[in-house]
Amino acid sequence: MKNIALALLIFMAVVFCIAFAFQERHPWLGYVRAAAEGGMVGALADWFAVTALFKYPMGIKIPHTAIIPNRKDEIGASLGEFVETNFLSETVVADKLASAQIAQKLGGWLAKPASAQRVATEGAAAIRGAMAVLKDDDVRDVIEAMVRKHVVDPPWGPPMGKLAERIVADGHHHPLVDLLVDRSADWVRANHSTISGLVSDRSPSWVPQFVDGMVGDKIYVEFYKFVRAVQSDPNHKVRLQLDAYLKDLAQDLQYDPAMIARAESIKEQVLGDPEVRAVAGKAWDTIKEAITGAVEDPNSELRLKFTAAVQDFGTRLVEDAELAEKTNAWIADAASYLVRTYKHEITSIITDTVERWDSEETSEKIELQVGKDLQFIRINGTVVGSLAGVAIFTIATLVFH
Repeated sequence: MKNIALALLIFMAVVFCIAFAFQERHPWLGYVRAAAEGGMVGALADWFAVTALFKYPMGIKIPHTAIIPNRKDEIGASLGEFVETNFLSETVVADKLASAQIAQKLGGWLAKPASAQRVATEGAAAIRGAMAVLKDDDVRDVIEAMVRKHVVDPPWGPPMGKLAERIVADGHHHPLVDLLVDRSADWVRANHSTISGLVSDRSPSWVPQFVDGMVGDKIYVEFYKFVRAVQSDPNHKVRLQLDAYLKDLAQDLQYDPAMIARAESIKEQVLGDPEVRAVAGKAWDTIKEAITGAVEDPNSELRLKFTAAVQDFGTRLVEDAELAEKTNAWIADAASYLVRTYKHEITSIITDTVERWDSEETSEKIELQVGKDLQFIRINGTVVGSLAGVAIFTIATLVFH
């Protein structure tokens, strides 16, 4: 395009020379000369204007030339300010999002099985990446800190006492007591020889064996009757005494310093430093193995349920107008917050990028981007100059001759 514009200028110069040389012999060549002269003036003027944007014309540092290289940073700042004012406006963003119906479009896309599967696949990739980035020791430290903060450090006595008090008050412990009594009755019924043997083992050697047998049988029968009585009577004295004991234990766990100290001692024995570390490590290893295995298997229950949930959510966005409206409002609010809070940081990308550019490189980038149009300016200047030259010469001829 530069060559075409230059060729047109040279053509006008050649025509001007020929017309100027022969216009006295052929007066009509005066119009040709005027057209060529005006074309040269227009071509040179627009060449100067276009060149002055990007460099010094012919290397001469004429004032107000090489505008883009000299004012690169100001242009970048102005461009960033223009984008911030006219595009990163809360009103502009909110209006655009309101008309875009993002929730409905997103729902229509998510409702497709292929789209839901793609979301699940990308989510699995993200989880795998997160698992690869996370350091096992760091995660174990976090889990250990959480266990210590929420499980180990708080005293166990008072909360256990409150829980036990509520359980006993509501009678939720009765099924467990019934189970223990039933199992005890079953054991006693199935272990006649064991109970009789205890009597024989502890009786003096001079007592006849048949007496040991009679005493053992009597003790077994009475013991079995006692267990059966406890089993069949919900208000048996043993049950009532057990309720009273549990109530007292719940109160002691909450208010008795000695009992609270015993609970703390048991806690320290169960969850000492090595035990807590082992629990944290095993918990993380189990969680990591379970999640990794689930995301790796396309047919795992986790992947299938997640895909179904994504597809169901997309269907709801399409069919539930209220949900779609709430989602659109949430998106608009989130976008407005981002624009309001970070618009300066967003536009600084433009400013900082332009500032990092080399002046000559910036000039070349812009010139190449709009290069053809700039050369058309030169071509149009040549044509318009020619027409203007002919018009001026014609008017002057008519007026003064």
